[in-house]
Amino acid sequence: MSRAERLLELLQLLRRQRGPVSGAVLADKLGISLRTLYRDIASLQAQGAGIEGEPGFGYILRPGFMLPPLMFSEEELEALVLGSRWVAHRADDRLGLAARDALAKIAAVLPEDLRDDLESSTLLVGPGEPLVAGDLDLGTVRRAIREELKLVITYRDLKEAESTRTIWPFALGFFDRVRVIVAWCELRQGFRHFRADRLTTLTPSQTRYPRRRQALLREWREHTRIPPQ
Repeated sequence: MSRAERLLELLQLLRRQRGPVSGAVLADKLGISLRTLYRDIASLQAQGAGIEGEPGFGYILRPGFMLPPLMFSEEELEALVLGSRWVAHRADDRLGLAARDALAKIAAVLPEDLRDDLESSTLLVGPGEPLVAGDLDLGTVRRAIREELKLVITYRDLKEAESTRTIWPFALGFFDRVRVIVAWCELRQGFRHFRADRLTTLTPSQTRYPRRRQALLREWREHTRIPPQ
């Protein structure tokens, strides 16, 4: 691998650790000598990476250090392009525009050769089945999830029966044809899944629900036995 790729991999190795890791372990994982490892760590520290430690003690990366965009590998750029193109084609308009804008910002700060690779990526997103989206504004749902706000919805079930519910949305599932809101339902006192196209009304609330969305997501995963992504 190139030196730039090796430095990136070193940062990624440090980021995965919960505590100090010895230089010998890092050098072995990277397939380099200890002397080269010490030089690489010094180079990253000079560039602003918050790497703490010393030979014989171990090294740790302080939280909060952001990788500069030019440190993306070719495969990481391909993953970003493919993911952004999927979102642009298969998500709602606001999220699709955000994906295009994010990719443009990354391209603006890349070296010319990597920018050319990004703009000429041959990984394409093929057409899918038409979305069953209804008239729901998914942007409102995403905002409620981010700010941990309750939503009041009118929902039509598979038997066409309607009910009004207050829910605590904490996740949004994107499937090939449908979008599903994952939430705690006050009416049913349990986790429920609501297809976005079956909501007839959606009223955002300014009332925060009483639990953190991360805790709800973790409990839901345990309840449904769905592993983290």
